[in-house]
Amino acid sequence: MPVAGLTIVVITNKMTMVAKSIQAEIKQTKPFPSLEEEAAIALARTADQLGRHFDELFKAHGLTGTQYNVLRILRGAGKAGLACSEIATRMISRDPDITRLLDRTERAGWCTRSRNTNDRRVIIARITAKGMEILKELDRPVEELNKRVLGPMSNSRLRSLLRLLEGVREAAARFC
Repeated sequence: MPVAGLTIVVITNKMTMVAKSIQAEIKQTKPFPSLEEEAAIALARTADQLGRHFDELFKAHGLTGTQYNVLRILRGAGKAGLACSEIATRMISRDPDITRLLDRTERAGWCTRSRNTNDRRVIIARITAKGMEILKELDRPVEELNKRVLGPMSNSRLRSLLRLLEGVREAAARFC
């Protein structure tokens, strides 16, 4: 038998966010001159927002985003290590002075460098136990941050995003 005046409220922990256009977000009053410019600005703004979250996380552990990237690369290289020039090609964000970056990382005790025995001109960098330890401390927080930011998107949308970003990087690489 129905009860008059009964209101049922369903509360979930799922949040719905309404995305603003980049034009509204940056409070730009005039339309963008082109769709390409709007997309480029939206991409730059998104990268900046993601970067700020990661920068805060890394700073709390005493390192920079570029140092984290170097350590991640060196962990992947294993005991053999990598030549400094090879590290530079694998960096997510280009650092024009990889030598100074490795100087700071080595001073912190997170990596070592030595000359290649076959070619003394080549410097090989290797991650240290201390470097592995800081990465291990960061593995879960980095994963959690990625899930918080990108987790609400479906796998299908994430795959589409990855394909779109590959196209942008491919087009940008033609100008380098």
